[in-house]
Order: sequence, then C-alpha cells, then structure tokens
Amino acid sequence: MRLSILAAALALGFATPAAAQAPVSPVPVSAPAPADVATPEAIVAALYDVISGDAGVARDWDRFRSLFHSTARLAPSGATREGQGVVRSITPDEYITRSEPLLVAEGFHEREIARRPERFGRIVHVWSTYESLHSLSDPQPFARGINSIQLFNDGARWWIISVYWQAETPAAPIPAEYLPPTG
Repeated sequence: MRLSILAAALALGFATPAAAQAPVSPVPVSAPAPADVATPEAIVAALYDVISGDAGVARDWDRFRSLFHSTARLAPSGATREGQGVVRSITPDEYITRSEPLLVAEGFHEREIARRPERFGRIVHVWSTYESLHSLSDPQPFARGINSIQLFNDGARWWIISVYWQAETPAAPIPAEYLPPTG
C-alpha cells in the first residue's frame, strides 16, 4: 500500500500540467519598430544601437525592452580575482538598473566587429564579437569580447531570448575565427 501511494505521489509530482507545456506568450512593454525585429541581423543591430551613446545621453529603454522575449535573460560572465569562472543571470530590467548610470556617466558605444550566425528553423544563435568605446572618437576600444545571442522567431517577428557574454582578457584572448578577416 505504501509503495502504491509513493508511486502515485511521484507520478503526480513529475506530471506536467498541459498549461505548463504551452509556449510562453511574449508581451513587450512597447511595440517594437518593425524594422528592429524583421531579421536576425536587424535585431542584433538594434541591440547594439540602443545601448550605445555618448556621455550624458539617455538610452531608449522602451526600445531595448521591446527587443526581448518575456522570458529573456542577460548573462555577463567572467572570472574572480582567484580565477574562478562566474556568471550572473539578469532580466532586461535588471540590466537597465545596473548599467544605466555607468552608460550615461561615462559614455558607451558597443559595436559588432565580426559575426558567426548559426540557424535552424525558428532559432538563430549569433556569435557576435564586439568592441567597446566610451566615445566613437576614441582611438582604441577599452574592451572587446564575444556576445552569444540566442534569437527566436514566432512567425511574426524576432525576439532576443538571451545574451550571454564574456570580455576578452590576456588569459582568454578572442580566437582568430571570431575576429574580422585580415588582409
């Protein structure tokens, strides 16, 4: 008897209700500009554009939010002083709260310098190599790295599902295959 109760409890515990299996419907904060979400290339370009700007220039956070699926996450990664790898998963709104003061105070321009897309059906994964500058007139970037961007098309538009990134360091230089061709 106890075994049958335990088996039933386990079966119920692992059973997934039909509603939980249904896809999550995205609900953007504001309607996106159709051109921003028309193609994988356009949504990645819009992402870089919306976070970039000179010191003192406010960012269009409604536009930023409109690019992301309601389940989206951003995940900066790096290493501690001791060399242990770390990653933090944040929502687009948490990114805004954490990043806005620094972006506006110091100026921040992130631009794509190379791209490696991979596509299957409605999903696209983009390896997007970037460089960061405080001002477009800076002679050299202050940082470079790679964004791993996952995109989804619901049949009407593209959505950012996640942006996971790591900055380049002396211990982790960007591999040649992720840099622009030379020559």
